[in-house]
Amino acid sequence: MGAEDFTPGLNFIRNIIENDIKAKKNDGRVHTRFPPEPNGYLHIGHAKSICLNFGLAAEYKGLCNLRFDDTNPGKEDVEYVDSIMADVRWLGFDWGDRLYYASDYFEKLYEYALHLIRTGKAYVCALSADQIREYRGTLTEPGQDSPCRERPVTESLDFFQRMRAGEFPDGSYVLRAKIDMASPNLNMRDPVLYRIRRESHHRTGDRWLIYPMYDYTHPISDALEGITHSLCTLEFEDHRPFYDWVLDNLPVPCHPQQIEFARLNLNYTVMSKRKLLELVDKALVRGWDDPRLPTIAGLRRRGYTPESIRAFAESVGVAKRESMVDMALLEHCLRQDLNKRARRVMAVLRPLKVVISNYPEHQVEELEAENNPEDPGAGTRKLPFAREIYIEQDDFREDPPKKFFRLSPGKEIRLKHAYYIRCDEVVKDAKGRVIELRCTYDPESRGGWTKDGRKVLGTSHWVSATHAVDVEVRLYDKLLSVPDPANEKEEKDFKEYLNPNSLEILKGCKVEPGLSEAKPGQYFQFLRQGYFCIDPDSTASIPVFNRSVTLRDSWAKIEKSQQDK
Repeated sequence: MGAEDFTPGLNFIRNIIENDIKAKKNDGRVHTRFPPEPNGYLHIGHAKSICLNFGLAAEYKGLCNLRFDDTNPGKEDVEYVDSIMADVRWLGFDWGDRLYYASDYFEKLYEYALHLIRTGKAYVCALSADQIREYRGTLTEPGQDSPCRERPVTESLDFFQRMRAGEFPDGSYVLRAKIDMASPNLNMRDPVLYRIRRESHHRTGDRWLIYPMYDYTHPISDALEGITHSLCTLEFEDHRPFYDWVLDNLPVPCHPQQIEFARLNLNYTVMSKRKLLELVDKALVRGWDDPRLPTIAGLRRRGYTPESIRAFAESVGVAKRESMVDMALLEHCLRQDLNKRARRVMAVLRPLKVVISNYPEHQVEELEAENNPEDPGAGTRKLPFAREIYIEQDDFREDPPKKFFRLSPGKEIRLKHAYYIRCDEVVKDAKGRVIELRCTYDPESRGGWTKDGRKVLGTSHWVSATHAVDVEVRLYDKLLSVPDPANEKEEKDFKEYLNPNSLEILKGCKVEPGLSEAKPGQYFQFLRQGYFCIDPDSTASIPVFNRSVTLRDSWAKIEKSQQDK
């Protein structure tokens, strides 16, 4: 499925859009936008919004803008801008020539603020932030009017222009909308429109000393860009009356419709930018692209594909009610995609040496192995086989339990693509640890067939000791040790639920020789181990592989059990 083919599926937003088109609202146009704040890296929840906005625009032959709502210079950075653009492109979406910034509209936003003052809809207030909160009231009690609420229009105009000129210190004055201090919606109790802030902006530098608030900027930016359907998450539902109030009281070119949908909540991780930033700043992870994080950069580094994330967004769908999505669904979507494209290879993560005593000492065979049974066009490759090989430590038990079908003294197994071998002798070190196995092979069993027709139940992967490449392997697990810290009986800081086993680094792993030339963007299935990709930390001497996901698919089992009922 290409990005141009992504459709969000049947949902209430599509119903709204289709009814609007039938009614010829907006002249039948569909124009959406993805409006991130450049104060952090995007995560999987933003990916859902990206797919929704760009997908709907493509489906209805409309347009989708990329706009940075950069109204908070103290928390914004060019690094975040660049990373967001890279993430949107990587997911397969293109905004064409429609890249905008809220800062593009700062002069226009200022003029609109003057208009609100002149029409008696805004005033300059001298209350401090704490006093404004105190005057606002509660959900059960109305707010109190600011002593500045009836300030004359000419005086507010003068003060606001002097705020821009830099005559007053930070925090001394704000511009507020004059709406209703008794409104049951706290967002309508004279919200702040502008504040004084002497901070350099990543695009406008030190030109502005006052900055507009997000809730004031957003509807105007939508209107100036001709947006028809302004899609946002449910936490903005209570802000919609103010969104409409701003547009109703200004001479803007159009009035977009704000529509709210449930944001994505994923278990065993954190989706808050604030919490993600805390993990990065305190070096509890290795940066914004740490593969344990739900950031798009982290998922990309871990080995997730754009196709798998788009498939996940489509599977989750669009709803009006908040819910928690199982991480298993995201992993299932990745397995479904990688199963079709990942090349099958052999890698031994915890090596145990095996010497095949009756195999010719200097002989090397080239055995044929298929690259991907799910892709007939993937072809085959040659694997070197020699007297000394490595198998997994877990594939041998000196004293095996019942139904252990791997190697043990006197028992026989099949080596994938190779021969049957039988364990004859166990070699141990001074501490009694098994360090080597002496085995014999059946020369007539090449490819898993024998003349006498005998079969073994166990099959092990292996690599030639002489030809193996040493690599580092990083095994990733869930970021948190509990599905949802908010549901835990004991209230703790979320960092106390960090999974101590979220990363295991294995050195000295052995892989087949072809992996020495693995490149970023290639995907591999290590037989019986999971799906892996090359990590940017790789060097020519030591390749580093990240495990993207294990082979076990709990979501597929859930789906099958539901179908069987």
